[in-house]
Amino acid sequence: SLPSTSHFTFRKLAGCTLFITGASRGIGKAIALKAAKDGANIVIAAKTAEPHPTLPGTIYTAAEEIEAAGGKALPCIVNVREEQQIINAVEKAVKTFGGIDILVNNASAISLTGTLETATKKVNLMMDVNVRGTYLTSKACLPHLRRSKNPHILNLSPPMNLNPMWFKNHCAYTISKYGMSMCVLGMAEEFRGEVAVNALWPKTAIHTAAMDMLGGAGIEKQCRKTDILADAAYCILTKPKTFTGNFIIDEVLLREEGVKDFDVYAIAPG
Repeated sequence: SLPSTSHFTFRKLAGCTLFITGASRGIGKAIALKAAKDGANIVIAAKTAEPHPTLPGTIYTAAEEIEAAGGKALPCIVNVREEQQIINAVEKAVKTFGGIDILVNNASAISLTGTLETATKKVNLMMDVNVRGTYLTSKACLPHLRRSKNPHILNLSPPMNLNPMWFKNHCAYTISKYGMSMCVLGMAEEFRGEVAVNALWPKTAIHTAAMDMLGGAGIEKQCRKTDILADAAYCILTKPKTFTGNFIIDEVLLREEGVKDFDVYAIAPG
């Protein structure tokens, strides 16, 4: 006889392999842990192998958390500025888990500075990590994604809004993040019917180590937890591959999915 449904919930990402850049902490790790609860395989493609002086977590501590949550973890040292490191990690993922079903382009560099205040090395970093890194990681994963039953690429990048207010205070950063969004625009169309490609962006600031560095003390009161992005990402990644070319705001999607209480995501209630 079949087991009664009350004893188990259908785990939609069980056995799926997710390749997540920047998964050693923050939003990338939150998405990884959500998928791990289903029993997914997670490739942690991030560059922190040794503990960082100010930022929490390494690829190995993230791997321990993923395994504890019920997933399988493959920590890979990947700086997305180095194409060979991306290619090596993709090959290792396929050898270990047999394929790749989902790519989450989460790794990002940020400097919310004006044109004259942004050092050239910061400009290079944002363009290299955000635009070029996303493009090259997608390129490396796509041949494997095409073999998956329900493949997805998800970029953590904003809807493209050409209102100058989004550019004037941090032109270089906006250009780099819109570069990621343009990858969604182009690849969703190029691989329509084969691979879903979407973008996800938060409605509010999200509390991460990066936000602490940018915002200073007390900033967390204005933020939501990374869980809101993990829940929204899970909704997207469990949809059929026909759901593609969308620029999604976390709260908007979750409201559509029937979530009514957003206080659970607040760092400071209210």
